[in-house]
Amino acid sequence: MKDCIFCKIINGELPSKTVYEDDLIKVIMNINPNTNGHLLVLPKEHFVNINDITDEIITHSLKVIRENLYPLLKEKLNCEGLTIAENNELGQEIKHFHLHLIPRYPDDNADFQYDESKLIDLDEVFEKLNN
Repeated sequence: MKDCIFCKIINGELPSKTVYEDDLIKVIMNINPNTNGHLLVLPKEHFVNINDITDEIITHSLKVIRENLYPLLKEKLNCEGLTIAENNELGQEIKHFHLHLIPRYPDDNADFQYDESKLIDLDEVFEKLNN
């Protein structure tokens, strides 16, 4: 896609700090990180979201995260955990499928807190999902 910022990064038209790259994916530093070491896993082929990406790319990406990236983050940045996130449609600023790898630290500012006031009854949600 010619106007996609991630496609331009993958094609070398825009600069990035590349941490890992192979034939299928490119992993870059996020320029607006939630925590130190926040990475983005970008498929080299343009996919909009979870609805059109291939199983091969998802599987490959998770394998690289498990075998290469998470160990690298733990060793070099001493993170104590990892949040893997992916947005679809609402919240997806760039319409090119990508995974966020957010290293977690005991005193990080990443806000993934439970807020009961924003939720409906658990039984109601369960019923909606099962009917």
